[in-house]
Amino acid sequence: MSASASPKEEAPQYKAVPIMAALLISGFIGMLSETGLNIAITKLMVIFNVEPAQIQWLTTGFILVLAIITPVSGVLLQWFTTRQLFVTSLSFSIVGTLIAALAPSFEVLLTARLIQAVGTGLLIPLMFNTVLVIFPPHKRGAAMGIMGLVIMFAPAIGPAIAGMFLEYSDWTAIFWTALPLLVGALIFGLIFMRNVSEITRPRIDILSILLSSIGFGGIVFGFSTAGEGDHGWSNPKVIIGMIVGGVALLLFILRQLRMKQPMMNLRAFRYPMFTMGTLIVFVAMMIILSTVMLLPIYLQNGMAMLPLAAGLLLLPGGLINGLMSPLMGRLFDKHGPRWLVMPGLALVIVVLWFMTGIETTTSKGEIILLHSLLMIGISMIMMPASTNGLNQLPRELYPDGTAIMNTLQQVAGAIGTALAISIMSAGTKAYYTDNGKSIEDLTLAPLAMTQGVQAAFFMTIIFAALGLVISFFIKRVKVDQQDGGMQGPMH
Repeated sequence: MSASASPKEEAPQYKAVPIMAALLISGFIGMLSETGLNIAITKLMVIFNVEPAQIQWLTTGFILVLAIITPVSGVLLQWFTTRQLFVTSLSFSIVGTLIAALAPSFEVLLTARLIQAVGTGLLIPLMFNTVLVIFPPHKRGAAMGIMGLVIMFAPAIGPAIAGMFLEYSDWTAIFWTALPLLVGALIFGLIFMRNVSEITRPRIDILSILLSSIGFGGIVFGFSTAGEGDHGWSNPKVIIGMIVGGVALLLFILRQLRMKQPMMNLRAFRYPMFTMGTLIVFVAMMIILSTVMLLPIYLQNGMAMLPLAAGLLLLPGGLINGLMSPLMGRLFDKHGPRWLVMPGLALVIVVLWFMTGIETTTSKGEIILLHSLLMIGISMIMMPASTNGLNQLPRELYPDGTAIMNTLQQVAGAIGTALAISIMSAGTKAYYTDNGKSIEDLTLAPLAMTQGVQAAFFMTIIFAALGLVISFFIKRVKVDQQDGGMQGPMH
């Protein structure tokens, strides 16, 4: 497959299929173990005798590390070869998975999750950047679609597989199963992975790294902590995290704009389609992760389903999302993003509106249908918006563009999850207050949670409507085939 820059010179170097296979196998196995753990949260609380505020750090800590690692990925992609980053990311994933499988305590399991997050934080930007380099612009949609197909299968089948392990085996089987597959992916990558990125070794600015780590990390920590315990947004840790993170992020932005060689080149936002694509992806990630958090909780606590049943109920939607990705990629290559993104957001709004009417008596078939339609809408949004935005960037901004987009996805996930949990909690408590009942009355728990989940889905509708407004201004990027990017900020 020809490269996007200097095709005549570089085409012989790149065999796209084995390179992408190595990345996709690694990404799939890594995400399988990560998403599978979510459905085991309730059981792990009992095993390790920890409270919800503590157990949530298995997810919060993972997102926090991603928010710190991902902004630095733009520099790492320019300092180290593709093979070096690939081997490093897989090594972190393997070590983290092994420690998790052997974890005798919650603290050890949390440490393992943080090590796994380093591997994922390196791998995801590497995958995006590699697609931009080895595929010409007119074929990137299909390539991104295949990437979506493989990666979305992991979140889809992860809960179902984890549910089976919990039902018939032990939670450690999640990691013992992933471990040999990760080792196999590393061996496959060592054989077939090739260096495709250009090594420029820009100057590393330690202050920028510190400011980005404190800035993005502080904001993610603040939002994530807001979803914990009874204090919510009034928790001092939330307020301090937000303030410290916000100030550090502002200083980081000002520093990047003044540097000749910034760590993260924010001038990528001069390209309007990149900016709009990033905003739409931001909104979509908030919707995805808030929904992924709300539905399993409601299915298990509101509708009294077992983890395996809840995982199987969400399986069709995830599989449909994955299967739709290649189709959306081909449609994007032919028709551009607008007539995919706009209908996709409209579909998402309609589905979320129906989800605000979810009840304890809602049939399993209706939930499967709504979740599947939601995933179809998301598949119409994510890949077209992100690919169109990245296509507008010149080749030298690819690492920065992927770093920006992936970093903001982590921030969006933290914000969406925190808002969903806090609104759900507030709605649940309001039910008891409105009916003059005690929160200790467990017989009312399903009805109270129903009101909370309905309120949280109303919140997601607002964000989807904002994304729909932005989508009216999206246009197809016309790319110079010789350099793979735009000639200037506008074309």
